[in-house]
Amino acid sequence: MRFLVWGYFCNFVKFMKALKTLNPYFLKHKILLFWGLLFIIASNFFNIYKVQFVGKSVDELTKSGHLGFNRQVLIYVAIIVGCSLLTGFFTFMMRQTIIVASRRIEYELKNKIYRHYQDLSLTDYKQTTIGDLMNRLSEDVVAVRMYLGPGVMYVVNLLILLLITSIYMVKTDMSMTLWTLLPLPVLSYIIFKVSSIINKKSKVMQKSQSAISTFVQDSFSGIRVVKFFAKEKYIEKNYGVKVSDYQNKALDLAKTEAYFFTIILFVIGLLNVAIILIGGQKYIAGELSVGKIADFFMYINILIWPFSMVGWVTSVNQRAEASMQRINEFLDKKSEIVNTNFEVYPIKGDIEFRNVSYVYPNTGIKALENLSFTIKAGESLAIMGKTGSGKSTIALLLCRLIDPTEGEILVDGKNLKDHNLENYRNFIGYIPQESYLFSDSIENNIGFAVDHPSHERIVEYAKIADVHKNIAEFRDQYKTMVGERGVMLSGGQKQRICIARALIKVPNIIIFDDSLSALDTETEQNILENIEAKIQNATSVIITHRESSAQKADKIINLTEITNSVTA
Repeated sequence: MRFLVWGYFCNFVKFMKALKTLNPYFLKHKILLFWGLLFIIASNFFNIYKVQFVGKSVDELTKSGHLGFNRQVLIYVAIIVGCSLLTGFFTFMMRQTIIVASRRIEYELKNKIYRHYQDLSLTDYKQTTIGDLMNRLSEDVVAVRMYLGPGVMYVVNLLILLLITSIYMVKTDMSMTLWTLLPLPVLSYIIFKVSSIINKKSKVMQKSQSAISTFVQDSFSGIRVVKFFAKEKYIEKNYGVKVSDYQNKALDLAKTEAYFFTIILFVIGLLNVAIILIGGQKYIAGELSVGKIADFFMYINILIWPFSMVGWVTSVNQRAEASMQRINEFLDKKSEIVNTNFEVYPIKGDIEFRNVSYVYPNTGIKALENLSFTIKAGESLAIMGKTGSGKSTIALLLCRLIDPTEGEILVDGKNLKDHNLENYRNFIGYIPQESYLFSDSIENNIGFAVDHPSHERIVEYAKIADVHKNIAEFRDQYKTMVGERGVMLSGGQKQRICIARALIKVPNIIIFDDSLSALDTETEQNILENIEAKIQNATSVIITHRESSAQKADKIINLTEITNSVTA
């Protein structure tokens, strides 16, 4: 028994070492966890303490020889009921401390990961997938929380329960204690193996379920293409194959899970038979009373479930260890974009590129080489060039979503790396090449860039972006939900809403990253004239492949695929 307890303790220490990055969270919530430990001890003590009174009641009834009124039995029954109530109360308090602590740690860990998401650079996002980021924030954190709550609680509960129960069982009968407890470690090992198989099959089933979700999302996102090519039956057939695969894996898992409960019931039956056999012999020999035999039935039935949970807990802890490693790998990743300045100050809009070069780290492609130009505050610059010449890279550099590989970018005569990044971006209006809208109302999408804008202000900038007349025709007007990624709107409408969103903050630097391409020439000119009239002192950078967009610019840069030539 001593070796069994020591084995569980060593296993627990092993997992604590693997998950040592969670130790600060344990220390932070040490008061809750300490009370949880006390409640575990109290609930197990009263749960075991009442058992002896069951045996005493049986022996008292056996001695009296009838089932009538017996004052002593009533006292025993009252003690049993009282202990049961106390056990229930302390079990409730145990969960209200340990499980609550685990939920709080889960909350803090999710917030920490989410904050880290926002600190990452654009390059980091290109090196991973959205699905992987979501899994770390959801599935992996949930796996860690299962270790923090049930994983810790059940292990500690078993150790304390085993200790208290062993003391009472040994006091009752040593030989019966050994015979009844010996099979329990074997049960734990068998259930551990079954749990490992269940865990593997669960992952396979979840992967199949994820494939269905991805397929359905992809199908509905491209529903126009599906209908255009009349491929509904083809999509339905593929969906059927994936659902059938998921069904087979789910049924396979269900069969394995059925073994889990069958093993528990089988071992319970064997232990009860052993108690009857050994206890019966001792009763015949006059060494044990009927009440003591009844006590052993109670002790074993109390221990059987915690022991059966050992395999499941071990599996949970193994999964938590793997998940925490994935989380730590992510949290240890440092962003290449670091803010070192936290002062607040105005930005005029003078921009200078000095021999700027940039190589994309994930592909090794050199997007810019030795690029230099100057824009004074209030001037406009048009950047033209073929696809792949580095136009969008300039926009990313100006927003400091990426940093130059060589050279430096000066804003108001100061290296962009030395500016307060948050403060600097508050003075920038950026309209990306790919119009992205949140799955929200038009009003909230336009007002996203500022805090609590009035409806009148939203309408004003919708007019500047020449999209107000379109919105007015919608049934719900500015309350219209745009759908996922703005699917309910046309390409031109999405672009103009993005323009309104960028302009509503009245930026000192405006960057159009080829964001007028979906507009006709007349609408394009209207927007540029509105901007010129409304935001006169702003520095404008217009990235485009259309000459009409560059006509009114003060300067024009024409980029080749690597180097550039500048035409004023």
